[in-house]
Amino acid sequence: QVQLVESGGGLVQAGDSLRLSCLASGRALSAYGMGWFRQAPGKEREFVATISISGSNTYYGDSVKGRFTISRDNAKNTVYLQMNSLKPEDTAVYYCAGRILGTSSRSSEYHYWGQGTQVTVSS
Repeated sequence: QVQLVESGGGLVQAGDSLRLSCLASGRALSAYGMGWFRQAPGKEREFVATISISGSNTYYGDSVKGRFTISRDNAKNTVYLQMNSLKPEDTAVYYCAGRILGTSSRSSEYHYWGQGTQVTVSS
């Protein structure tokens, strides 16, 4: 079983950039497809991005496409989410998630979750 810990969240202004990290322990990250999701107060969890085991395939939610980039370094057991041109509507708790096979935009298809990191974007 893998444990996931997110970091890098914080308070930024609109237009700023932020990079989130997700460190895996317990098992090698290279065994898992990974994803980022977010949840704002009073809203459902939203798909942000997903990346395949090799890193060759990535997919993004429509609201972040062109602004966010997901990447991974299996040697460091870490997945990243680079967030550029941040908007107030990006404010949410961001979660890292892992699944045994491939990529997915569905949160129900992920087996492992981190505790989340808060991102707040002020206008």
